[in-house]
Amino acid sequence: MALPRPPGPIPRHIAIIMDGNGRWAESRGLDRVKGHEEGAQSVKEIVRTCREWGVGALTLYSFSTENWRRPVTEVTALMQLLQRYVFQERDEILQQGIRLQVLGQIERLPDFVQKPLRLLCKDSARNADMTLNLALSYGSRQEIVDGVRNIARAVAEGRLRVDQIDEDLLGQSLYTAGQPDPDLLIRTSGELRLSNFLLWQLAYTEMVVTDVLWPDFRAPQLEAAIRAFGARERRFGKTGAQVRGEGSLA
Repeated sequence: MALPRPPGPIPRHIAIIMDGNGRWAESRGLDRVKGHEEGAQSVKEIVRTCREWGVGALTLYSFSTENWRRPVTEVTALMQLLQRYVFQERDEILQQGIRLQVLGQIERLPDFVQKPLRLLCKDSARNADMTLNLALSYGSRQEIVDGVRNIARAVAEGRLRVDQIDEDLLGQSLYTAGQPDPDLLIRTSGELRLSNFLLWQLAYTEMVVTDVLWPDFRAPQLEAAIRAFGARERRFGKTGAQVRGEGSLA
């Protein structure tokens, strides 16, 4: 049974660093792949819950550029799990009005994953109820470099003047172009770092870190994070009095 929508503000965009699959499995004497399989169940529940609660965009850090260094057997299992997710969730994604996008180097993924991913991205492109971003073979520094290269190319070709380059232009040159920056970042498993994730976009994002491992992170834990977000005062450099409409302080 789905939880009711939490009271208070719902983030327009939630980003999640899904951490702890391996530790969840190892703590139970299981192979790490079992942790990833259970983590996939959390993905399904969180995507469905965000859609029901009116979250506009959900970005999941699914596989980083650094993750290619993991053992071949684990990487292969992750790719197979990703393929299974795309096939199993395709109908629901389309029926629920979810637009799927891939952030990262999709061309590095094996064909058996890449092809169904590209097809689902294409088929869901006109959906507008929620955007689901899967960060795959993703690294934020590389994203910024790619954006800067595109801008430099436009300057070199005479399509852009140097004095036209500003924060908005760089933001629109990133993989998340056209989307609002995340209002809320959730990191599971208690780690206190960004791990090369959305470094530009998270400049003013509220952060919630939980010790819960990703396979145990479900709708109740998401609700708790959203409630914590709703209790905060977002100032964006202003004073609290200014945000509350009490005037500036002398």
